[in-house]
Amino acid sequence: MDSKKEIKAWQEVKISKRFLNAFRGMYVFYKTSRHFYVLIFSAIAVIIFGFYFKVSSFEWIALIFSIGFVIVSEVFNTAIEIDIDLTSPDYHPFARDTKDVAAAAVVLSIFTAAIVGLIVFLPKIF
Repeated sequence: MDSKKEIKAWQEVKISKRFLNAFRGMYVFYKTSRHFYVLIFSAIAVIIFGFYFKVSSFEWIALIFSIGFVIVSEVFNTAIEIDIDLTSPDYHPFARDTKDVAAAAVVLSIFTAAIVGLIVFLPKIF
């Protein structure tokens, strides 16, 4: 068990260090995610289409939130996969279930973003 002194030291991490930790987390995501480039390419494509079709401010908000929703879902999925690989290096059905549920969250976020994209872009295409 951690001593009270260790717990207090953990809680008193400077804000600048917290930001450094967060940026390190983004770097770990970049290095470990197999889908990083697909996410970035898709986000850039949506932004280009947004400028091309001159979407409204509200539509921009919906598109940016959708892009962020998918990326954040993928980041959480990666974090869960890293944790499960650490805590359950051998095959276990619960570890598999955990990874599958995290992946399902990513798929649901992609479906949601696709629906938002269709709502925004289909009327402008036709």
